[in-house]
Amino acid sequence: MSDKIEELIKEIAVIHGIAVSRGDPIFVLQTINNRLLQDSAAALDGQLDQLKEELESLSLRWGSDATGKAEKILNAALAASKSAMSQIMQEEAKRAAATLRAEVDSALTALGGPIQDAERIGRLNIVAAGITLAAAAIALWASFG
Repeated sequence: MSDKIEELIKEIAVIHGIAVSRGDPIFVLQTINNRLLQDSAAALDGQLDQLKEELESLSLRWGSDATGKAEKILNAALAASKSAMSQIMQEEAKRAAATLRAEVDSALTALGGPIQDAERIGRLNIVAAGITLAAAAIALWASFG
């Protein structure tokens, strides 16, 4: 502190051309001024600490709010994509069923001709068997009679 006073005495002499001593009443003002500066600095430090705490609190709250909003957005997007996927799957299932039905109908139509031919051949075979049976019966009757 005495080094500061010595520097101040030299500065006053250089700037103002006035010589003052350590006992000059002007140094009472210097002491008061230093005390006020220290008190102001301490008060500012306290206010800065309080401001820092408030900013940290706000930052945490904003972070949690942002996280909550991001989760809501993600959940909404997920629900929308699930709904869209379900709708697309239903449409594709209907389309696949229609395609399968058309293929089966086409295959049945293609098999219709050969089935009718097989039925005709079967009927002809029954008629031929009946004629053969009748001929055998006539031959048997003729051999006994």
